[in-house]
Amino acid sequence: MTEGGAVAVQADDAVTGNAELRRLEERMRELERQLGRKTLEVEILKEALARARAKKPTLLATSPLRDDFR
Repeated sequence: MTEGGAVAVQADDAVTGNAELRRLEERMRELERQLGRKTLEVEILKEALARARAKKPTLLATSPLRDDFR
């Protein structure tokens, strides 16, 4: 028995097979990729929002309906 398996058996822990370990590692890599994509998406949207907010005061200052929004 491998050392890790012997320790798990002595501690009454469940032993995880290699196939299950590979499946979990692949799932973790996929989640990390998704997190990276979402992080990039958030950064892009933050930049777009910052640019839109920078333009907004100029647009409201020239709007005839400016007092209706307050």
